[in-house]
Amino acid sequence: MIRDQVRDFVRLGCPLPSEQDNSEEGDEAFDAMERALHAIEKPVTSEEAELLVTCFGEDDCFGLAWTLLHLVESAPSPVVTSAPPADANVWIQRMWARYQNSLAG
Repeated sequence: MIRDQVRDFVRLGCPLPSEQDNSEEGDEAFDAMERALHAIEKPVTSEEAELLVTCFGEDDCFGLAWTLLHLVESAPSPVVTSAPPADANVWIQRMWARYQNSLAG
């Protein structure tokens, strides 16, 4: 099941924009994405996490990417459980490293 709050965020923020976007439209879009992301309550379902993981952009998006990461990691099972390709998004690579660390601890 995917909640409406998750669908709303994906519609607004997939992928997260770059911090390099200094436009006024970018500021308004960022505010809407931030509100939508913070409206999603933890934990998310595995199905929601699979959808949310597609929303990572190329940078931190002023901290929103970290919020998204923690939200994805609240799912009952990890999303990234095998080594991603070398050219995978940095956030996917980070989740892989975090998953590997969780196994070692």
